[in-house]
Amino acid sequence: MPRHSSVNPDSFRPVLQPHGLAKRCGRPPKPAASSRSAIQLRFGPGLAAWLASGVLLLGQILAPVEAASALLETVKQNPQLAKQLCAEFKQLNAEGRSATSPASLARVASSQGLSTMDAEVLTTYVIGLYCPDVR
Repeated sequence: MPRHSSVNPDSFRPVLQPHGLAKRCGRPPKPAASSRSAIQLRFGPGLAAWLASGVLLLGQILAPVEAASALLETVKQNPQLAKQLCAEFKQLNAEGRSATSPASLARVASSQGLSTMDAEVLTTYVIGLYCPDVR
């Protein structure tokens, strides 16, 4: 003989639905998922902040790489500039000075309108590509 229950299963739905138990226990419901990012929901706010700072740091690392690439293209597109700089570097070597000394880099930076770091990159490219005998 089949068993029939006199209990209506619909009477349990509020308890089984999301936040149904919380409502019956008097606890406030959790905030809506739309107020948090998917990363925060999955990994927590600490990891989300860490990832965001990592993206910013990566941008700061790649910016000098792009600048260095532009300097290399400048040297490749303007071999006359490279030859002029090579002549100056050879003159410095003849005087017993290094082409990569701080004073030389400062002079290249001011004559080319570059930072000292960019002048060092430019000098390295020029020496490597056009005058490898310069020191």
